[in-house]
Amino acid sequence: MQTEVHADTKPERARAAPAAWRPFQIMKRLMPRGLYGRSLIIIVAPMVLLQFVVTYVFLERHWQLVTQRLSAKTVAEIAMMLAEFNENPTPLQASRIAARANAHLGLPIAFLDGEVLPETPSSTGSLLDNSLNDELRQRIARPFWINTAQYSKYVDIRIAYNGGVMRILTPASHVYASNWHIFLVWMFGTSVVLIIVAIVFLRNQIRPIERLAEAATSFGKGRDVPSYRPQGAAEVRSAAQAFMDMHARIKRQIEQRTAMLAGVSHDLRTPLTRFKLQLAMLGDAPEIEELRADISEMERMLEDYLEFARGHQGETSEETDLAELIEEVRADAQRKGYELRLDLHGDLVLPLRRHAFKRCLTNIVDNACKHAPHVWITAIHGTDDAGDGGGIDILIDDDGAGIPDDQLEEVFRPFYRLDAARNLEDGGSGLGLAIARDIARGHGGDIVLARSPMGGLRAIIHVPV
Repeated sequence: MQTEVHADTKPERARAAPAAWRPFQIMKRLMPRGLYGRSLIIIVAPMVLLQFVVTYVFLERHWQLVTQRLSAKTVAEIAMMLAEFNENPTPLQASRIAARANAHLGLPIAFLDGEVLPETPSSTGSLLDNSLNDELRQRIARPFWINTAQYSKYVDIRIAYNGGVMRILTPASHVYASNWHIFLVWMFGTSVVLIIVAIVFLRNQIRPIERLAEAATSFGKGRDVPSYRPQGAAEVRSAAQAFMDMHARIKRQIEQRTAMLAGVSHDLRTPLTRFKLQLAMLGDAPEIEELRADISEMERMLEDYLEFARGHQGETSEETDLAELIEEVRADAQRKGYELRLDLHGDLVLPLRRHAFKRCLTNIVDNACKHAPHVWITAIHGTDDAGDGGGIDILIDDDGAGIPDDQLEEVFRPFYRLDAARNLEDGGSGLGLAIARDIARGHGGDIVLARSPMGGLRAIIHVPV
């Protein structure tokens, strides 16, 4: 039996857990995505909640207590005057009581002989009505009628006696705290001022973080950030300085690598040049032609290695019309005997390192053209990871043999060669796709491969704007 209980309750707990977390998931979706919005909520939400709590406590406790005490005081005064009148219910006594009440208590009183209480309901259910009703029932054992809504500055109280009605026009300030709204106005007014001040200071604190994020984004897209200077709080300055140190180290390592490989390239080109000169003096035998082809292949491979190592150094970003750049790639392919079909949509102007990105497109297009009879290039506005819709997707489709799914990512490794039917780097150094992805990532984007609707391979080049 015990085993069955555990077996039944465990799935129930598993099903109950997502329901318990659902409010937190909804709140997480409703929260702003930016640091400024979340920080503003952290400041404003407790302040607004505090205002509601203070308002509730003030209205339900302080204002209610003051109203009850003022009502009790006024009813006690009325009860004393009514008792004095009942001892000697004469017109002279009534006039004396009315004169003293008006002079010393500020209560206009009239004794109306022959009058009766109104038949209309007297209570509106407000806090003042309830307080006066309770006090009048406890202190005066006579029928009464009150009206708190007819006059803005007075409360009409009427009490029946033998042969008439005692009418008291009590000033509103005598029975309830009439200036409660002033407190609320001051409270909310000061809160608004404090919130505005907090917003201004918060904005000044968030701005250095935003500038740091912009600098990191620019660096991730391969752009230099020479104008950035650390600002803000000590923690932000520390993070900014760490970012700048990292930026300097990466830049220095790239420069050292490029300089080293440039030196190696120079050293290797010297003997290759001597070989070419010696072969030029040996005639045109078949063996000599094969050696010349090998030397040319070595020179091309050396250029590929150096291009991969150099990356995008030495070229700055500039506003580039991607449509024109794709047209240039198409013209180059046509000169090689290939035919491309273009489908370009929307405004395709964005900051690019023009020559590097053209090399990226050329590498992908050349691979497609070598292994497929038809190639299509489509450029459209895509969606960035941030979801702002500011990126551009370039789709290069072909109807060739394609490559296996398990090698779609492997082909981007440097010096990787396919041994299958489709060899994307046929006759090359194995760096074409690696160089293309390095250039795309240097612009803050990426390249992925997938199956094409045309039957072959699709290369997707995504570049954020």
